[in-house]
Amino acid sequence: MEITPTLIADARVHDLGDGFMVRRMLPVLQVRHVGPFVFFDHIGPAQFTAGKGMDVRPHPHIGLATVTWLFDGAIRHRDSLGSLADIYPGEVNWMTAGRGIVHSERTPPEERQSGQQLHGIQVWVALPQADAEVEPEFHHHDRAALPQIRQPGVEAVLIAGSAYGEHSPVKVFAPMFFLEARLAAGAELALPQEHAERGVHVVEGAVSWGALDVGATQMAVQAGSSAPSLRARAESRVMLFGGAPLDGERHLWWNFVASTRERIEQAKAEWREQRFGKVPGDEVEFIPLPER
Repeated sequence: MEITPTLIADARVHDLGDGFMVRRMLPVLQVRHVGPFVFFDHIGPAQFTAGKGMDVRPHPHIGLATVTWLFDGAIRHRDSLGSLADIYPGEVNWMTAGRGIVHSERTPPEERQSGQQLHGIQVWVALPQADAEVEPEFHHHDRAALPQIRQPGVEAVLIAGSAYGEHSPVKVFAPMFFLEARLAAGAELALPQEHAERGVHVVEGAVSWGALDVGATQMAVQAGSSAPSLRARAESRVMLFGGAPLDGERHLWWNFVASTRERIEQAKAEWREQRFGKVPGDEVEFIPLPER
């Protein structure tokens, strides 16, 4: 039975200063997760003038993988494993936090000096309970390594997981898919049917998903054994994502994801006592534990 998609209506917009806006699409009251995706931010577009940039100080994560996907600009990633990687549009930074990792995200020096536009997507993927305490890892993948999917009026790149008979080289821990697709006006695209939960986020343009219209910066979700196709009402850029249902609910507190509140409390204590480790090259600053 085909189930009608649902539009997410209560996304929150955060102003981080200097015109840097972040739209929090997940989690919201209507939908806590789609497949393993428990957090979905649409960042920007923001224009940083010369000398300005993004500075997310070192902060911790547990129980998840973070994924950064850019349309414009660049971000420098550093973490407590010693990883250092600048990410540009079309490339993947996949960081598996597992039992615990610390990282920072800043504008690289060259882009800070000249100024840049920053626009992209950041998501958290909850790890299965059996893998929640794996050793942390970081992997960077160039655009040439990612599968390209072409259909009439559609050009897509498979960021992670599997879809349309293709498999991304990005290491994942559960069935999932994460794609960017560009659709010409009037083009149609069937969503992957092998995944039980699906989401569509329209970055630019407008699409119809069955009987539902989804406009720019909006998201819709759907679950079931089949899904209606997308049809572009204008030239559009969309993010498609989803996967198998989570193996149990998750607690989200600050930057921590866990299956129990006790694990969250343990992570809070470890960060408060500075037992997570330092980020080489970015050891001075850090984000304190929120007192709430």
